[in-house]
Amino acid sequence: MVSPSKPTRKTSFFKRPPLVPLLLITLLCSLSYALGLWQNSRAAAAAAAAAAARGGFTTTQLRCTRSPATNTTTLDFSSHHSAAAHGGAAPVPDGVVKTYPPCGAKYMEYTPCEDAKRSLKFKRDRLIYRERHCPVKGELLKCRVPAPHGYKAPFKWPKSRDLVWFANVPHKELTVEKAEQNWIRYEGDRFRFPGGGTMFPNGADAYIDDIGKLINLNDGSIRTAIDTGCGVASWGAYLLSRNILAVSFAPRDTHEAQVQFALERGVPALIGVLASKRLPYPSRAFDMAHCSRCLIPWGQYDGVYLMEVDRVLRPGGYWILSGPPIRWKKYWKGWQRTKEDLDGEQTSIENVAKSLCWKKLVEKGDIAIWQKPTNHLECKAHRKITQNPPFCPAQDPDKAWYTNIETCLTPLPEVSDNQEIAGGKLAKWPQRLNSIPPRISRGTVEGVTDEVFKQDNQLWKRRVAYYRTVNNQLGQTGRYRNLLDMNAYLGGFAAALVKDPVWVMNMVPAEAKINTLGVIYERGLIGTYQNWCEAMSTYPRTYDLIHSDSVFTLYKNRCEMDDILLEMDRILRPEGSVIIRDDVDILVKVKRITDGMNWDSQIVDHEDGPLNREKLLFAVKLYWTAPASS
Repeated sequence: MVSPSKPTRKTSFFKRPPLVPLLLITLLCSLSYALGLWQNSRAAAAAAAAAAARGGFTTTQLRCTRSPATNTTTLDFSSHHSAAAHGGAAPVPDGVVKTYPPCGAKYMEYTPCEDAKRSLKFKRDRLIYRERHCPVKGELLKCRVPAPHGYKAPFKWPKSRDLVWFANVPHKELTVEKAEQNWIRYEGDRFRFPGGGTMFPNGADAYIDDIGKLINLNDGSIRTAIDTGCGVASWGAYLLSRNILAVSFAPRDTHEAQVQFALERGVPALIGVLASKRLPYPSRAFDMAHCSRCLIPWGQYDGVYLMEVDRVLRPGGYWILSGPPIRWKKYWKGWQRTKEDLDGEQTSIENVAKSLCWKKLVEKGDIAIWQKPTNHLECKAHRKITQNPPFCPAQDPDKAWYTNIETCLTPLPEVSDNQEIAGGKLAKWPQRLNSIPPRISRGTVEGVTDEVFKQDNQLWKRRVAYYRTVNNQLGQTGRYRNLLDMNAYLGGFAAALVKDPVWVMNMVPAEAKINTLGVIYERGLIGTYQNWCEAMSTYPRTYDLIHSDSVFTLYKNRCEMDDILLEMDRILRPEGSVIIRDDVDILVKVKRITDGMNWDSQIVDHEDGPLNREKLLFAVKLYWTAPASS
């Protein structure tokens, strides 16, 4: 029998005073909370501490402000929920930030690798002196190139096609030199571009209409074009309304600022020249090549310049020539040349084109058009009879960074029958953008499969969507026009922006593990090769937004980080934006330099969250200019 004074353990538990169970519950809850806190902090400690100690941010909001000098919106980054606020280390003290002073006003148009004084040291034969000749390490400027006093944000596209602020490109030489040809007019505080050209007095639009009567420009089969000796790039500017994207180039010559005017208009262009080196583009890149009175001696030097055009022209692509010597019987007196001279020049061009197996489609009015064959089966059979010019020996036809032009015909990929298109058939635009590029489907790009291409496409759609949440000005029509992707890979960044009124120059570094620029062109996009230890062949203030994906990791121990950032600063417009993706440790060093370059910047988390070591740096180059001239 159980005594009522000594209850069993079971009954005593429930009948104890309520204080004891309450204490036990409290103890269990505390232990549970402590265990959860320990597990969470252990998982996130490394990444959060690294980001916090180096200025990382979990959330960043962009605010718009107005520059009083330009009355345009700029980005103001304000941090909300910084990692430092949750126990991270303080930002790097100002005392250890190296400052980069402004360069003198004489450097406003500084293009390091096309410097006029340096070029005089090189041969004038074949225009070698106008090629890229970059400063050596000891000659690099460690200062920031200024904008002209009174610089204003460019007109928004498409208005910018026709109008440029005089203060931004203060050169009147062309308004005098080309006054009769309707290239450019000076009107008070701005320039106007009527769309004229030496060989299209009725305007570029009418000239392109004339071309469109001879070949089809409207069915999407022609998407990429190259304009040699482009002037102010009106041909490329007016092709854009037809969904044709042209790369225009001209040397930095006595016609001051031709390419700079093109870029200020919002038209793709580069400083360049056909001389002794290959053009910095892969083989089979362009659907159409164009020369309108570009003054290139096509028939000289055994036709080597036309051989280079042939290399970059796609199978079945077109070469268009207007101006001397075409229709010389009408113009020879105005051109101040003899009939015999002009007749001989045209004959030599015809002979070179024939030796390349091109077919002359038409010569009508001021325009002549040739077409490259879709494969080389017949051409090789013909070469058994004549060896002039010979096919180039085994080589990489896409290698084009400081690569010598050779006097030989670049062979097209092998085909099995005469109806097959060498290298593979391309889809028409716009389907071309997302179709599997032939270089990938044929397995000629190492490590890149159809599935890799599709995944990369989706990845960049997601990344660009994330960029828009951080930089809301990416979604504002007209805020940006000229974009640069410093390490483009397959062109996913540009493809994700294709519906925006922007164009992207896709750069493939010469040091990249695989050469993907041919894939980018097969997608209907444009780009060029570049070594970022050197300056780009463009004027200061070219781009509104620069995107850099793992560039500083790629160039680690190759050259100085601040030299790359100073080059980015040179080619970025005042109030232009930058997005840099890289490892957090590298971005901390980048931010320290940009803080000394008058950039407003913040490091934010990767789109997948704070646990990823890769972070993003969003920055804006603040507005400043050279002082007013005395």
